[in-house]
Amino acid sequence: MELITTTIKRKGKRSVRRHLFITTVRTTPEALLRLIRQRWSIENEWHWARDTQLGEDAHRYANRIGAPVFGFLRTVVMNLLRRGGYRSIRRGLRALSHDIKGMLALGGVQLAENST
Repeated sequence: MELITTTIKRKGKRSVRRHLFITTVRTTPEALLRLIRQRWSIENEWHWARDTQLGEDAHRYANRIGAPVFGFLRTVVMNLLRRGGYRSIRRGLRALSHDIKGMLALGGVQLAENST
């Protein structure tokens, strides 16, 4: 059992938070905290965005055979948007929703220019 104390400063106010963890991992409190933050970064960056910004859990096909295919497509879209510099998936979708050239450019595709 590990007790980790962190100090947070928001809007000029300091607050101390204590977190109690039960684990079999033998490491320093700083390393344990880093492991926990890495785990939650996956949740915050991927699962939260997939559900809230892409509405993954709300789709009617969430429990059907095609769900893995749509999950894969969502992952591709999120990766492309992040690679294109969009920190917010929603903002990236809005910016590119009517820009087919911009969407294709994220994937490295450029349309040939008409030479007429």
